[in-house]
Amino acid sequence: MNLSNQLTNIAQKLPNKPAYVFQEKATTYMELEGTITKFASRLQELGYQKGDHIALVVGNSPYYVTALYGALRLGAVVIPINPLYTSHEMTYILKNGDVKAVITMDVLMEKFEAIAEELPSVEHYISCESGKEVSFDGYSILPKLKSFSTLVAEGRVNFDTPSLDEEELAIILYTSGTTGKPKGAMLTHKNLYSNAKDVADYLTINGDDRVIAALPMFHVFCLTVALNAPLMNGGTILIVPSFSPQEVFRIAKEHEATVFAGVPTMYNYLLQSISGNEESFSGIRLCISGGASMPVALLKQFEQAFQMKVSEGYGLSEASPVTCFNPLDRPAKPGSIGTSILNVENKVVDEFGEEVPAGEVGELIVRGPNVMNGYYKMPEETALTLKNGWLHTGDMARMDDEGYFYIVDRKKDMIIVGGYNVYPREVEEALYSHPSISEAAVIGTPDPNTGEAIIGFIVSKDPSLTEDVLLEFCQSHLAKYKVPKEIEFLDELPKNTTGKILRKNLRSKVKSE
Repeated sequence: MNLSNQLTNIAQKLPNKPAYVFQEKATTYMELEGTITKFASRLQELGYQKGDHIALVVGNSPYYVTALYGALRLGAVVIPINPLYTSHEMTYILKNGDVKAVITMDVLMEKFEAIAEELPSVEHYISCESGKEVSFDGYSILPKLKSFSTLVAEGRVNFDTPSLDEEELAIILYTSGTTGKPKGAMLTHKNLYSNAKDVADYLTINGDDRVIAALPMFHVFCLTVALNAPLMNGGTILIVPSFSPQEVFRIAKEHEATVFAGVPTMYNYLLQSISGNEESFSGIRLCISGGASMPVALLKQFEQAFQMKVSEGYGLSEASPVTCFNPLDRPAKPGSIGTSILNVENKVVDEFGEEVPAGEVGELIVRGPNVMNGYYKMPEETALTLKNGWLHTGDMARMDDEGYFYIVDRKKDMIIVGGYNVYPREVEEALYSHPSISEAAVIGTPDPNTGEAIIGFIVSKDPSLTEDVLLEFCQSHLAKYKVPKEIEFLDELPKNTTGKILRKNLRSKVKSE
């Protein structure tokens, strides 16, 4: 079984049930099924086949749902990419991912025009209409441009879908790497289907649920919990194009939403905007938090203000992503990521891979049908992460005597900004590319709005170089959430005797200030 086949099953059982609602328009399961099949048929007529890699650079919209499931139905491998990425950031993924087609919004097409010469293997750019006037006059990629809506309109519903083995590759999710180069986690049809089903069963997401999808769909948290899991059992997705507290409250109230999934930053913004919206969440039966650890103080304040419980969980791209959730049949434990979900094993081990006693800290490792095949074209990284069937998360954790897990430290040096993972190395690489910088280091510091903010420390060869100039430089090379909040100039960076930069000294410097 796979996601595409399951959607077909639901469409046959519940043809007139709304699959999603977007901008007040409901689309039924049978309508979605037809659109997906038409899109898959046209992709095949354009020459694409099972195993081809297709990049999906689209925000929360029906385009995303149709393109994702349409490509999967054809047997293509989907590579979701953050639309906020700059052309510079996208280039590596598109090259490393051997992408043959790009599906994106018309308003983003200029990003691909800028790097088209570096991507000779891309055969088509499929443009999703935003409703804005966008001109492609003079674009070198014009001969490769196709209209998404036109392709769907020209498609066939009698398309014979290829058979798909559950072990075949379905999605490659690129995650930031400590080496500065993103790693492509290879997820199979089995990985995606099993995690969606197990999450839906564990959280009892069913056909009566209306799930708010305000998280970005390109992120694996939304992909599984707010997209695939509801569609698994005939639920309805309430698509929010971009998160804003007032819009979430409005949609929750008007459409009687029952499930909300978000990162701690979202819960913080909702809490700050509660005035006048106290009743908007009255129909919500389940709030889910993930992407980063939720501060216990925020958790308690939110639950008290809205008179509802938040189920915190844990996951990572390499595990499709969910491995733990606080169970719904008994009280949650604040600060805990919960217990292992169905069919997934978690355990805490020492440096030799031996399980440690309850209460002791070690590395969290995971095993189950949701665990990736490895990293695309990175056998050495794969061997370091997958050992004897277990996924080594790199996160330090402990387990109590009731099987609840607690993350006590994150992967070394990682910064989480608004639920997004940022590794210092990728920001430092951007800083180092400035000709006036001789040394650079970044750290994370607590931030009330985004969880953490990025602080950059640099040594400049040019005494006239300013913070504003550097921040503008970063904005042209990095996605917005990766840009430092501030930059400090130092005469030299603290180092140990071997020359390694001491981040802990930089953190101490920020705290002392």
